[in-house]
Amino acid sequence: MSEAPFPSGSGPLGDLLRDLARLLTAQGPLNWEVARQLAAWSATEGAPEANPDPLARMKTEELLRIADMHVAEATGLPTSRKGWFTLRAVSRAEWASVMLTAWGDLLSQVATSLGGGQGGSSQAAEGNAMDQLLGNLPQVVGPLMFGAQAGTMVGQLARRAMGQYDVPMPAPEGDELLSVPAVVDEFSTEWGLAQDDARMYLCLRDVAYHSVLSRPHVSAYLNERLMAYAGGFRAEMDAIEQRLVGLDPTDPSSFQGALGDPEALLGEMQTDEQRKLLVPLRAFLSVLCGYTDFVIDKVGRRLVGSYALVAEAFRRRRLEATSGERVLAKLLGVEVDQSTVDRGHAFISGVLERAPEPVLARLWESPETLPTPPEVDAPGLWLARLELLA
Repeated sequence: MSEAPFPSGSGPLGDLLRDLARLLTAQGPLNWEVARQLAAWSATEGAPEANPDPLARMKTEELLRIADMHVAEATGLPTSRKGWFTLRAVSRAEWASVMLTAWGDLLSQVATSLGGGQGGSSQAAEGNAMDQLLGNLPQVVGPLMFGAQAGTMVGQLARRAMGQYDVPMPAPEGDELLSVPAVVDEFSTEWGLAQDDARMYLCLRDVAYHSVLSRPHVSAYLNERLMAYAGGFRAEMDAIEQRLVGLDPTDPSSFQGALGDPEALLGEMQTDEQRKLLVPLRAFLSVLCGYTDFVIDKVGRRLVGSYALVAEAFRRRRLEATSGERVLAKLLGVEVDQSTVDRGHAFISGVLERAPEPVLARLWESPETLPTPPEVDAPGLWLARLELLA
């Protein structure tokens, strides 16, 4: 008799159970197979997607080149590492897949800090997989739950994401920026905007963010703090297991029901140490938002015909995030709410009241020139420390 629980000749039921066992005994602190499947399903709500419109891609590429030139001139900063950008037009499901990969280390750090464990080995999944599953249920529950939560949230974000920096995360390793033409066009229609005006604003936004976040010391600063924050979560596995009672692994929607209120779950996980880590992180995000909004406003008024309407539409979109978007941003430590935006705008205004505009470029000059949290609330302190007062 074979030692495998479901031999190859056991029929459709055996095939189903073998697939289920492989799914549930995936290796690592986060079940990436579950995450990928739920991300794709959540991004499209199970409906088929058309390929990105080639004409929209070509037009966005033209606008990206213009945006790159004007942002570089306005900031005095290199906007990219190699001197030019490439654009990748993607569907919602593709955006979710790319971002799951890009944020993989951070999401794995969250899962590890919550005791996700390593799950079953691939060898066990191919052999006595169901025995492995049943014998290591506590190690399976964590990765399964974290994979489901991560995939669902990234997928929900993908429904509305338009480009590379809908979430202010570290820059990609290269200078390739994502664009989701279908979402940009739907957004334009919803708000009665000219499509090219919305595309140009999006290009300005992502180039402005990339010009800052691709600087090596800025990237290192942000990555260090995000990883420290992600490693600080704690949760009781018994409580997590109770949430998964009645879970149907064949029904993606059942994961969302089993997990309950994600914001309440996140509150159960967050620690006092993390709240301390958020102080410098939120100060940084405030300045990042204030600076990039200033650059977009300066350049956009020249390049976007209906700038006031487009800017207001993007502003509301940023602050009217869905529940899934808010939870994902909180989980990763990059939540941008109204107070964060207002704080950043006040800092930039405070600097410009005391010093000429070129001083703003000093913000990103080195690790030492980044404002401290007290300096964000008192711009004069930052200028005095750098001896930049007019």
